[in-house]
Amino acid sequence: RGLLERKGFPESYDRRALLRCIQAVKSGVPEVRAPLYSHLVYDIVPGAEVVVRQPDVLLVEGLNVLQPARPRSDGRQGLAVGDFFDFTIYVDARTSDVRRWYVERFLSLRKTAFSRPESYFRRFADLTDEQATALAGQIWGAVNEPNLVENVLPTRGRASLVLTKDADHTVRRIRLRKV
Repeated sequence: RGLLERKGFPESYDRRALLRCIQAVKSGVPEVRAPLYSHLVYDIVPGAEVVVRQPDVLLVEGLNVLQPARPRSDGRQGLAVGDFFDFTIYVDARTSDVRRWYVERFLSLRKTAFSRPESYFRRFADLTDEQATALAGQIWGAVNEPNLVENVLPTRGRASLVLTKDADHTVRRIRLRKV
């Protein structure tokens, strides 16, 4: 669907499927199945799935899980995935720190996951530090930062708890909304 350059943006997720999955778990369905996503191959693994069997606690992690509901075609407000969460946590940090962490992670992954033959990112494993730093900066500027600013940061206010991290990853502030 031409969404590779929009990977991580809300439109790149099957929000309806995620909503159905969360609704089923929350409703007590004995067994709920969901496709398995692999960061290594950068896609859903064909034929692989995650099976959830009435958990006491279910952790759902993602950039866009606190997105508000989309308006329905009939003008009424739909449901949001976050409507089914009992408690939500938003991990916050300065954008400049998040950018630096992204570039550092990109550089370190060249020696681990990127070097695996089946990795989608294999083509980046042999880049020099300078090339990798430049490419990570380009990806950050074209994809990650716009998604952060346009879609992720605006959801911060929907969280029950906001943990604000400093540059060294320590939590410097904790903000708990009345629950």
